[in-house]
Amino acid sequence: MRFNNKVEEVLNKQINAEFWSAYMYLSMSAYFQTKGLKGFANWMRVQYQEEVTHALKIYDYIVGRGGVVKLEAIAKVPTEWKGIKDAFKETYNHECKVTDMIHNCYETALNERDHATSNMLQWFINEQAEEEQNVQAILDQLSLIGEDGQAIYLLDKELATRVFVDSTQAAAV
Repeated sequence: MRFNNKVEEVLNKQINAEFWSAYMYLSMSAYFQTKGLKGFANWMRVQYQEEVTHALKIYDYIVGRGGVVKLEAIAKVPTEWKGIKDAFKETYNHECKVTDMIHNCYETALNERDHATSNMLQWFINEQAEEEQNVQAILDQLSLIGEDGQAIYLLDKELATRVFVDSTQAAAV
């Protein structure tokens, strides 16, 4: 049986969205580098790496189901923000948008009775809940510390410790 066209189409759009997200986070990483905030830059670079693996997870899924991956151009991303909090507000809003897009993929799979894809997308639904929580926690910290340079310095140091872990790969048993 051929991979469902409607499902294939929304998943291809999601691949583009995941790569766009990666590109935006890499842009944010560059922005923070120019501000001397290496920890914030690191956090965004790890976020970039995560988004690439998300795109590739969908890519591999489409290929594995006999579908056709159709890569489209990635739209331009922002390169400037008003400050740290502004960048993280945009990050949070963007993650909420991605959550809506994942839900749309899931609903399409359900409507097309593509239960295998619905099952695969459950991983993304859980991942998005975690993404939103992580960004909200940083926003909460930024609200608490305000413009306190020492506190920003300490948060920058904390964010520098984040390391990339490819959560799309099954844990070794």
